[in-house]
Amino acid sequence: MRITQGTFSFLPDLTDEQIKKQVKYCIDRGWAVNIEYTDDPHPRNTYWEMWDLPMFDLKDPAGVMLEINACREACPNHYIRVSGFDATRGWETVRLSFIVNRPPHEPGFRLERTEVKGRHIRYGVQPYATDKPEGER
Repeated sequence: MRITQGTFSFLPDLTDEQIKKQVKYCIDRGWAVNIEYTDDPHPRNTYWEMWDLPMFDLKDPAGVMLEINACREACPNHYIRVSGFDATRGWETVRLSFIVNRPPHEPGFRLERTEVKGRHIRYGVQPYATDKPEGER
């Protein structure tokens, strides 16, 4: 199952050259670029781990690519995303976010059904990845 989160997620994976062009797009608009990673791909997991610090005054996409590759090497079985933050209105707003790395095997999700008060049924989504403890996924 392919995780579809962020911009471009329904397209084939971006090449490094395409990633570099998207990073340049962010830099040209004065957006800070950030790299994050996670092993929990749940759609509501908005708290990914930050890789190093956001890159505010970067002028060259090669610096971001260097950090992306370092993150890929350190976390090969994780999802890695790049985000562009716009601070022109006085607060950080995510303008662009896209996945740049996926684990070799994406385990997918199971649908959990729970009966609640009044014979109502609630459904939830649970990633198979979280069946293993953190650090072993």
